Amino acid sequence: MFNFAGKRPHNLGVKEGKLTPCPGSPNCVNSQSSDPQAKIEPLPPVAIAVLRKIIEGMERTKIIEERENYLYAEFKTKLMGFVDDVEFYLDQDADVIHVRSASRLGQSDLGVNRKRIEAIRAQLGK
Repeated sequence: MFNFAGKRPHNLGVKEGKLTPCPGSPNCVNSQSSDPQAKIEPLPPVAIAVLRKIIEGMERTKIIEERENYLYAEFKTKLMGFVDDVEFYLDQDADVIHVRSASRLGQSDLGVNRKRIEAIRAQLGK
């Protein structure tokens, strides 16, 4: 059987107010990126617990780490079991939640990471 989950990255988290940059492949979005391909707008500020509730309501998710200003979750695709790493950082100085969503394996994600963040944004707007 094939393993499409890949290995959990060790370079995630917030360092000096920044999430890990995207690797340059078109399967990552990051609200702190200056690369137009990867750039996505940050989310409006909400409590991390609110984000957690939305994520737990989505299919094939697993919360890996949660702190007062940070949430890291894994999302697994239905068909092949590919894993995407998704991070949220509540930047109180900028009054936003920065996001990073990246596929562990492969090159293209067919826009899945961007669509996921926009779906979460829509949930926050309800």
